Amino acid sequence: MKNFVQAGDRIVVTAAAAILSGQAMLVGAIVGVAETSAAIGEETVLVLSGVFELPKAAVAIAQGVTVYWDNVAKNVTTVVGSNTLMGKSFNATIAGDAVAQIRLS
Repeated sequence: MKNFVQAGDRIVVTAAAAILSGQAMLVGAIVGVAETSAAIGEETVLVLSGVFELPKAAVAIAQGVTVYWDNVAKNVTTVVGSNTLMGKSFNATIAGDAVAQIRLS
């Protein structure tokens, strides 16, 4: 196929803020997880698919629920508001859990 560019599960981005490997990152309307750490202005690879354990808001999240990235609090939430669609919860969590497993989509 002449028009194939790449699989699309990873994208190279420039970090607008320092980021550590494994942290979620918002670029425009794309939420992914940094494959490598990067300082401001450095390039990193953003992983766009898969299941990742990420920090979450102090709310219970049922399995399979649509979740959003709160770029201010830097955590996963079920609140739409000004947050960005991230994917689905891979596991159920209680409000006291610090992390949730999220399937990016």
